[in-house]
Parts: sequence; structure tokens; C-alpha cells
Amino acid sequence: MTVLETRNDPALAAEIRALAKARNAVILAHNYERPEIQDVADYVGDSLGLSREAARTDADVIVFCGVHFMAETAAILSPQKTVLLPDLAAGCSLASTIDAEQLRAWKTEYPGAVVVSYVNTTAEVKAETDYCCTSGNAVEVIQAIPADKVILFCPDMFLGAHVKRVTGRENIVVWMGECHVHAGIDPEHINLMRAAHPQAEFLVHPECGCSTSVLDAVSSGAVSSRQLQILSTEGMIKRPAQSESTEFIVATEIGILHRLRNENPTKTFFAANDRASCAYMKVTTLPKVLHALQTMTNHITVPPDIAKKAKLAIDRMVAIGGSTPSTPPGPGVDPGE
Repeated sequence: MTVLETRNDPALAAEIRALAKARNAVILAHNYERPEIQDVADYVGDSLGLSREAARTDADVIVFCGVHFMAETAAILSPQKTVLLPDLAAGCSLASTIDAEQLRAWKTEYPGAVVVSYVNTTAEVKAETDYCCTSGNAVEVIQAIPADKVILFCPDMFLGAHVKRVTGRENIVVWMGECHVHAGIDPEHINLMRAAHPQAEFLVHPECGCSTSVLDAVSSGAVSSRQLQILSTEGMIKRPAQSESTEFIVATEIGILHRLRNENPTKTFFAANDRASCAYMKVTTLPKVLHALQTMTNHITVPPDIAKKAKLAIDRMVAIGGSTPSTPPGPGVDPGE
């Protein structure tokens, strides 16, 4: 079958589900994937949730509908399973801003420094890292490191600026990388949307890099913390049902609006900017998922030596915990995932 782009196709979705069952495969989809990909998946979530699901599943095959670094993480955490990425073009503009060679060169400039890498990085970069972090536990990770240690934080300059401001540590050196979707979620767009919908709650899910600029904007004061809710994936999905508000402005990649609207049909959702779309998340289509299952491609593996080192940094991240970004005093910090 030719791998062509398509919209929702019930017959194709049924064929995928049948073949997944025959292969003892589980289909994992990120919140930012196309709606039809989310609809065919066994589990939809953020990068951390998908990694956890990959680790706990009994399936022999994991079809990872996300981007490459996420599939690598699944392969590191589940080395005995076959991890398939339907399209190798599913990269990450943030992860691509630093490679292992660049990180090694940077480390030579700061002997003895501790490297903290955002989870949106390649396995090779994680292998050169002391601690991984998510946006949810970045502050806790930094605070767990002795105050006299220089910290190299990469690759997200917005998250780096945020944690530097919140922790008050001046010995954090930040790599100047960013996600291409950041450009669509800036303070100007956010403030315009909030002025247009003054009664709407402001929901932020920063777990995939595209919204860490919002954390930076809030902690710097460029965006007000009024009616702000910084939420995990499940917190964001549940919040509308718990809230008396009927309108919500959502500051993250627009793919999550599909799930929000499906699970909260009586509420209205606005994107902080409706052009905040990740091109890499959208390359995966139903025909490509079917093709991956038919041919058992593209098989994502990580060399054992790199996987071992990368897993150490990932395990340290998990051990420190933390779930939601630290923000200035105000309502709406969710204690979830």
C-alpha cells in the first residue's frame, strides 16, 4: 500500500486495529498527533505518560506515534520490546538544537559542571547528561544539585531562563535552543486572546517544550497569572469538568484541542494561537501506521552503551519526582503527572 496522506478513514482505522491485535502491538499517540491518529491509539498522553505506558505494557510491539526522541526513550525503558516509529521524519526542532558532540565540547568549557538536559533530547545527548528533567520537575532537579556546582542546562532556553529565575541561581549556564512552535505561543498572542475572552480560564500544559516560553513569560511578569492553571495532561483534560468556567484558552500545541473537545463537549476551547502546530507531530498518518505494522518498520533501537548511560539520567529524573512547574504565587498548580 502506498503511504499517502489521508484524513479519518474508519475502514483503515479498523484494519490497523485488527493488525495491531494480530501483532500483539500497542499503539501510543502523543496529544499533538493528528485527531485520527489519537482516535486509533490505545493510549494518548504526553511524552512522560507515553514512556510510562511503554514500560508497563505487555505488548510485544510498540507503535509510537510521536517524535523520534520519544521512541528512543521507549526503547531505552523497554529494550526487550520492538518499538516502531511510523515516519522517521518525525523529529524535534528543540532536540535538534544540540547533539552529543556539541554537548561534549560545551562540557570542556566548564570542567566539573553538572549537566541537566530537558527530556526533549536525543539518546546520545542524554548519555552525556547527569540529570534529565521535564518542565514539571526542572526546578526540583536544579534544587537537588549542590549550590556551588555550575549547571549546564540544555537545550530549552525558555525553560532554562524560567528555572534560573525561580531558583535564583546565577551559576546556571543555558544553551540557546528552542522549539519552533514557541514562535506561535508568545506573550502578545496570549494577552490578545485573554483580552478577547476575559472570563476564560488560561490553561497551560508545558510538558513538550512548545509552551515552556509561557512559563518564562509568567515568571517574568510578561503574562499575568490571573486565572492561570498549569496542568498535567490529565489535569488539563479533567479541569474543564471541575471548573465553573465555560471558556478556556489553551497554551500548548493545538493537537490537544481534539481530546479536550471530545472529553468536554459542553465547554468552549480557544487556542492561544491556532497556528501553534508542530509539523513533526503531524507527519504521522493512518497509512503510515498501517505500513509500520505491515512491514515492522521503522524499528527504533539505541546502542546498549548509550542506552545504559541515558537510562541513568532518566532514572535520576524520575527519582527526584516533581510534576508541575514552579510558578509565582497564584492559583492552579496541578499536582498530577
